[in-house]
Amino acid sequence: MSKAIEMKKSVVEEIKGKIDGSQSVVLVDYRGLTVEETTELRKKFREAGVEYKVYKNSLMRFAFKEAGLEDFNQHLKGPNGVAFGIEDPVSPAKITKEFADNHKNLEIKAGVVDGKVIDLQGIMDLADLPSREVLIAQVLGGLNGPISGFANVLGANIRNLVYVLDAIKEKQEQ
Repeated sequence: MSKAIEMKKSVVEEIKGKIDGSQSVVLVDYRGLTVEETTELRKKFREAGVEYKVYKNSLMRFAFKEAGLEDFNQHLKGPNGVAFGIEDPVSPAKITKEFADNHKNLEIKAGVVDGKVIDLQGIMDLADLPSREVLIAQVLGGLNGPISGFANVLGANIRNLVYVLDAIKEKQEQ
């Protein structure tokens, strides 16, 4: 096999590995962004632990097909960048949505979440979700409420008993 074919196969395997190892994938058309804007987008992705790469569409087609996501291939037209959400499924969608709101040249095309291809509206809905940490905090806060209430009820009974005993003591001293 020629070196070029071997390199292409290794890139396809790399892409497939990233697809399989990601909680979400977002595809964007970056056409029209300046170098500074692209650098800013890459920096935001890096800070959030999101991996952003530009691959040839033909190589991405093979990788998405091997990953069982052939429906995704219909979106692979024009210059594309791919954001892989390895740690947090919401981050790639949230960052691309915020960036696209401020930079009209960035077009969000489609994505993958939990092995399912989602369209632009699905990406927007995903971007509106709170981050994983916020969701965990909300769940823990919801669980903590009843426990705190129960502790207050138990504490109130003990406090009331102490008040009654104090009142009896004061009455006997008089």
